[in-house]
Parts: sequence; structure tokens; C-alpha cells
Amino acid sequence: MRYVSTRAGSTEPTVAFSDILLAGLAPDGGLYVPERYPQVDSATLADWRRILSGDGYAALAHAVLTLFVGDIPSADLLGICRRAYTVEKFGDPAIVPVSQLTDGTFLAHLSNGPTAAFKDMAMQLLGELFEYELARRGETLTILGATSGDTGSSAEYAMLGKRGIPTFMLTPRGRMTPFQQAQMYSIDDPAIINLAVDGVFDDCQDIVKAVSSDLEFKAAWRIGAVNSINWARLVAQVVYYVASWLRVTEAIAAPGPADNAQPVSFVVPTGNFGNICAGHVAKQLGVPIDRLILATNENNVLAEFFATGVYRVRSGPETVATSSPSMDISKASNFERFVFDLLGRDGDRIRELFGTRIPQDGAFDLSDDPAFAEASSRYGFWAGSSTHADRVATIRGLAASDNVVVDPHTADGLKVGRDARAQGVVTGPLIAQETALPVKFSETIVEALGREPHCPDRFLGIEDAPRHVINVDNDAEQVKRIIQERASGPFR
Repeated sequence: MRYVSTRAGSTEPTVAFSDILLAGLAPDGGLYVPERYPQVDSATLADWRRILSGDGYAALAHAVLTLFVGDIPSADLLGICRRAYTVEKFGDPAIVPVSQLTDGTFLAHLSNGPTAAFKDMAMQLLGELFEYELARRGETLTILGATSGDTGSSAEYAMLGKRGIPTFMLTPRGRMTPFQQAQMYSIDDPAIINLAVDGVFDDCQDIVKAVSSDLEFKAAWRIGAVNSINWARLVAQVVYYVASWLRVTEAIAAPGPADNAQPVSFVVPTGNFGNICAGHVAKQLGVPIDRLILATNENNVLAEFFATGVYRVRSGPETVATSSPSMDISKASNFERFVFDLLGRDGDRIRELFGTRIPQDGAFDLSDDPAFAEASSRYGFWAGSSTHADRVATIRGLAASDNVVVDPHTADGLKVGRDARAQGVVTGPLIAQETALPVKFSETIVEALGREPHCPDRFLGIEDAPRHVINVDNDAEQVKRIIQERASGPFR
């Protein structure tokens, strides 16, 4: 498999997987995507079912990733997957267990990893891939990332102890929960550098893109990405869509054999369009996915697009601080990958929309484009929004009906998923993704239930630990200077 940029012309050369793994953002500012999506048939799905049942999640990850990774020997890739997905890291041999709620909705538990967030599902693999490829090349890499809460801690825990990978993570100052801050800022390691930006997540993300777009600086300091702009992270997430589909279709069919043509729908809380973009990729492969239900919070840029065809980025002051803070995003990086597919993989047009229109106008309008209707009819997308009152009510109601406590982001997904059912958008099996453990958002849990959420033993006392963080302005040049000062330490 080879890769192209979303902004490249049809004659541009393709790139190998290991090269895009280390590059992150394409030189033209676009995002890497496969030159074509592999196609799987019923026989492949049946084989994947046997692999998951017999050999486990790591073996399934290897089988799926083999479709996309052409320059890492198969045995090495299997070893990478086995090191990434262990019971010790995820606490359950299933890695991604699935349960069913009393209303019939299935819950895919993605949050049992080291940092209690679904980001661990991809980040643990990414850390292993980085370490493998850098050792193979005898090189180092400087990680630069942005986070609204969960990506940062997942990345930092994945890179801990991996030589030659200093990690700089930008966070929006004062926009994360105390627990999220503690998870990141309590890490005492000279190779992990936390930078708290005077701005919102979109500002952090813009700094990452600005630094990565300075090709001379990027080359000099070997800048790589762990955000979902990195295709390797996104493709790792495809695996849990496959695993969830396999487990739910088996549950539906029990005690009889599972139907490899049985479609399911997913509801996914999202701000950056990364997680649900992995669902889009899974659907393009041929996994029987009916609907991809996108749930936003009050920052409903993506819901607005799927309703109207208008994509309008909000400014920092317009981006609301909510009780599902990891979704407080108004500029969805991975959305470019979907629009690339929606518009017939026209790199010139993507360059105009995302490289010119968004920077100049802050918006574009596809409502009159015939392709816009295909967002729903062909690609299965539908979107809705949830408010603070909605998520509090959902958390309270689910605790009463099922004795299950979910985090605010998962609550957003469940609320929008129920809306989709009520409106007849979803008629078959629905899988909601649990994206974080409630302990990360205790203030909202206390408001909803009047009690603190359960705290796993590994997190006890974390909020009392000393903090290691540097406050910075919303300034890419300042961040560059800090990278120059701090990225040449002995950890390289």
C-alpha cells in the first residue's frame, strides 16, 4: 500500500507507510491517505472472526494493518501488535469488550488502557511503531502534538521510556479537567515537555501545523506527529471498529452462527473527526457498517456541516468551554480526509478549500454540490448535538436504569444515538463507543449523581503530584525556540 496527500495532484509520487509514519503532515499541508482503499469480502470477514476468537485482538490488529502496511515484515508487525495490546496494559483479555444496555444499545469499552481514554487504543501501537522504525533507521524523532485532554496523556504514556523520541505536547491552558492536567503534568521525565498555550485547542493545533509547515525546521529537528493527522494512528483505530462489529454480530446471532453480512451502526462522540474517520475507513473497506452517527457537544461545527453543507470554523472566543472538554474543537483536522473522498479525491479542490478558503474566509459551502447528498446516502453520516443538561440527564438516567456510569463524552454519544433511533435514522444494531472512564470528569459525575466516580487504584493521588509544565503564548515561534532548547538532551 502506498499513500498520497489530500492536496496532491494526480501525478504526484506516492509514499510508503513507514515514511508517512515519521512525517505526519504532508509537505503540502495535506493529510496522507491510502492511494486506494483495500476491499474485504465475506471470506476475509469470516477469517477475521476466526482470528479474533482464536488468537485475540493483537492478531486481529495484525490482520487488518497488513492491508495498509507494505514495508514492515509481517512477523515484525505481529510482534509490534502483540507488544501494544497486552492484558497488562488494558486489563481485559478482550482488549475491547462489548456489553449491552437495557435499551438494546451496545457499548464498546475503549477506555481500559493506561490513561483511561480511547486514545490508548491507537497510541500504544504508535509508540511501538515509532520505536521499531527509528531503531531500524538509526534515527531519532521529535514528537510535537496538540491535545484537548486525552491525546496528550495517551501519547506521553506511550512514549515514556522510548529512547530517541522527545515529546512536546501543547495543551489549552485552563481548558482541561484537573484530572487530565494531572495525568500529563505529573510526568517527571526530561523527554516529556508539556506546554500550556494561552488559547483554545484549535490554537494548539494551529501551532503544530505551523511548525510542521516550516519544512526547514521540521527537517532539522525531525518533527513527527502523534495527533490523528498521522495516518498510522488513525488506521490503528480501524481495528476496534472491526472488533466491535465482530463481537456484536456474534452476540446478535447467538447461539447460532454470526452473519458476516449483518450491518451495524456506530455513534461516535467527536470534535476532531479522527475517531469517526476511522469508522469511515472501516466502512470503505467493506465492513458492514450502515450509519456513522456523529455526536458533537455545544461546539457543533461538524453537526452544522452535515445538516447544511456549510463548514464554518469558529474562532477561539466562539469555542465554548464545555463539560465534555475533549470535544471543544471547532477546526476538525481529519475532516479533510473525508471531504477528499466526498469530492472524488480531487486534490486541487481540497487544496483550495482547506489551504485557501478556510485560512481566508474561515468557511466553505458545499450545499449546492451534488456530492453533498452522498455524505448521508453513500457514506452513511448523520450528526446531532448534545448539551450540558443532556449529558447530565444521560449519565443520571443510565446509572438508574443499568447501574452503569459513563463519562460526559460517552453520554453525548448515547444521547445523539437515541435521537437517531427516535427519528428512524438507525433501525438496526447500534454500537456506542465509550471513550473515557468517568474518573477523568469527576465534577460532572458529582453533579449528575451526587457522588465521586470510581477511581482505579493506579490513579490514586495523581492530582496531588507535583506539576511539570511550561506556560507559553499562542506563538509558534516561541514553541520553536523551546524545541531547540529542550530537544537535544541526553534522551536522544
